[in-house]
Amino acid sequence: MNALPHSDLDLAVSRIIKAPRSVVWNAWVNPRSFEQWFVPAPEICRVQEMNLQPGGTFRTEISESGLEYGPHITGCFLAVDEFERIVFTDALVGDWRPSETSFVTTVITMKDHPDGTEYIATAMHRNITDRDKHEQLGFHEGWGTVTRQLADLVQS
Repeated sequence: MNALPHSDLDLAVSRIIKAPRSVVWNAWVNPRSFEQWFVPAPEICRVQEMNLQPGGTFRTEISESGLEYGPHITGCFLAVDEFERIVFTDALVGDWRPSETSFVTTVITMKDHPDGTEYIATAMHRNITDRDKHEQLGFHEGWGTVTRQLADLVQS
């Protein structure tokens, strides 16, 4: 499954990360590393469940203080192609069960690049209203920030 961008419904960020693809991949799939970059600082991410296989549960929480956490992502992995692609959605929860709400399906791709890794995160929405809402919520700033934080982590 190679999702092609649908210009009316998708939002994407991309970056060349000056680190080998295996290092970028490991920062994504290791819950402790993932927590260090996945939400814009100073907010804090906590991984509750990250079952990296198709149908596996993906659940994170977010906190401003580190004291009280609230829901962040509750979803399901659709595809996990080692060192290449991770696809998850909030339309489903673990074991392919339908979720109560749905907003986005995300495709993360990683490719070798002469300077390291080409990293692309694409958020696919079911309609233009959801896409526009995500953009107004600060998609480019937020996802740009976490992609920079990922780069900072793996390039250090």
